Amino acid sequence: MSHQPRKRFGQHFLHDPGVIGRIVAAIHPLPDETLVEIGPGQGAITLPLLEAAGKLTVVELDRDLIQPLQNRCRSAGELTVYNRDALRFDFCELAAAGPLRVLGNLPYNISTPLLFHLLDQQRCIADMHFMLQKEVVERMAAGPGSGQYGRLSVMLQYRCQVDMLFSIGPGAFSPPPKVDSAFVRLQPYPAPPVTVEDEQVFATLVRQAFAQRRKTLRNTLRELLDAGEISAAGVDPSARAETLTLNEFAALANRAARRT
Repeated sequence: MSHQPRKRFGQHFLHDPGVIGRIVAAIHPLPDETLVEIGPGQGAITLPLLEAAGKLTVVELDRDLIQPLQNRCRSAGELTVYNRDALRFDFCELAAAGPLRVLGNLPYNISTPLLFHLLDQQRCIADMHFMLQKEVVERMAAGPGSGQYGRLSVMLQYRCQVDMLFSIGPGAFSPPPKVDSAFVRLQPYPAPPVTVEDEQVFATLVRQAFAQRRKTLRNTLRELLDAGEISAAGVDPSARAETLTLNEFAALANRAARRT
């Protein structure tokens, strides 16, 4: 299948058989599951997933890839293709037969906004498996006190169990990216691990707390809470956001929610 990768779509096509095998084994697709692949590209993962599950839905923005993909997968199973932008796609419309298993090799330039777009639809999603820039996956899975710990870590871990499964070198892709990649599993919680009274306030507070990482909470949260209120929530006002646990962020957000 000949296709010139397009920089504007962030295309890096997976071709390493060993990596493909590890990915398919980690996803472990089964018949009758509703599998949805974002950005199937040239079908490196699409074909073995389709052969295992019997049917697969893909969301692909580059229309030039669609016909070659359909030709390649014609005898493997039932392939449904949406020529759409995943950032604007309503994934829940695909969940009539059951919760979705979403996967893909996500373009680095849209990975974070796409993750938040999917989190907004997590009620329809059983799990997610993605190839992403390794640095992004490390941020997703990071814990308090780590240099990688930030807004993405807190917001994802509020919604999902995050597990970095394995690293993938640049040589597994064509053209090879300039960074290492990693494969990650996200499993949405049936209910969040902490109680948050107002999720909008929680999101705002987390964003504010990490807006200036080197400043203390007393300074970064002053529009939401004063030092006395931070202390009353059981948190040190002189602490920095990167040291706080999910429980502490929830306590601060709940305090701010009651204030409004």
